[in-house]
Amino acid sequence: MQKEYQGLHDKLNEDVEWPRLYLFKFIIPNDNKKLALVESLFGAEAQVTINTSRTGKYLSISGKEIMMSAIEIIARYEKAAEIDGLISL
Repeated sequence: MQKEYQGLHDKLNEDVEWPRLYLFKFIIPNDNKKLALVESLFGAEAQVTINTSRTGKYLSISGKEIMMSAIEIIARYEKAAEIDGLISL
């Protein structure tokens, strides 16, 4: 785990029982390839919602999924960080 995620790891493990439902939020440029890469981050059971920005330049992707641990959530963020232009919220 990268040092930048240590605070998130600690926060996720405070008074939380696992597994739990977690909401991921990402913003990407409106590009089909990048959208496909973000969608591939989620399992088949995830609820994924996609919204287009007012100008149509960006997509906001929200995904709710049952996660087994803080480490699993951080691994997802690390994989998402490899997508060029992606912003994690």
